[in-house]
Amino acid sequence: MRPFSTFRQLHGETRLNARLEYGSGNLRLQPGDPRELYRMTLSYDQDRFLPVSDFDSPGGTVHLGLKARGEGGVRVVSRNQLSQAALVFLSPRVELNLDLSLGAVDADLELGGLRLSEIDMTTGASQATVRFSHPNTMRCRRAVFSAGAAEMSVIGLGNSRCEEIVFEGGVGKVLLDFSGVPSSNTRAVIQMAVGGITLRLPRAAGVRITMDKFLSSFEPTGLARKAGAFVSPNYDKAGRKVDIELTTAIGGVDVEWVDR
Repeated sequence: MRPFSTFRQLHGETRLNARLEYGSGNLRLQPGDPRELYRMTLSYDQDRFLPVSDFDSPGGTVHLGLKARGEGGVRVVSRNQLSQAALVFLSPRVELNLDLSLGAVDADLELGGLRLSEIDMTTGASQATVRFSHPNTMRCRRAVFSAGAAEMSVIGLGNSRCEEIVFEGGVGKVLLDFSGVPSSNTRAVIQMAVGGITLRLPRAAGVRITMDKFLSSFEPTGLARKAGAFVSPNYDKAGRKVDIELTTAIGGVDVEWVDR
């Protein structure tokens, strides 16, 4: 295992396109020192991986993470590979377009408090928790989460302030928590092939769910069927609305309610 560290101070940048590519190991991401644009520390398997730290100042882009040596792709074949660890910090001051590509990763991503304009996250055979513990400090256009054979929890989507949320799942177990500051309406498009989905919904929001399901069960607790959809009693009068288009093939869909 070999250590690696990289960072860049903030020099008046207002926007950053940040791409994080990480194939295997443990990953943590969180807001960093406001005086730094980014910082990354790694402990990695030098026989199989190479660290990535490429910053393009004119384009306002940074590419961070680990890439596999050679062209054989990523294979989890050693205990060292599983013990790889990365800690990534991003500035809470700049507008971020965040692109995450994760492989066999145990990820804990705290995105709350960042200035996120767009999010695109792809995971493979991973366990990932994405948190928005604090409100996004700007309006987010779109967040896309794509998961293969994964277990994923996305908590505090209301704090993301994203107008559109897209989730595409293959096989696994998923929690989508829409709690958070009720600052805007949300449209979510959710597709899941095989597995279970839990929708955690704020009681104060007006919720409408349209479903296309094959061999899936659905427990519409707190919702009533209306005009081909499942709708909460307060939908028409609620100050914040959550509209969900849900497509599932094989699995179950559960609804939980929370106060915020």
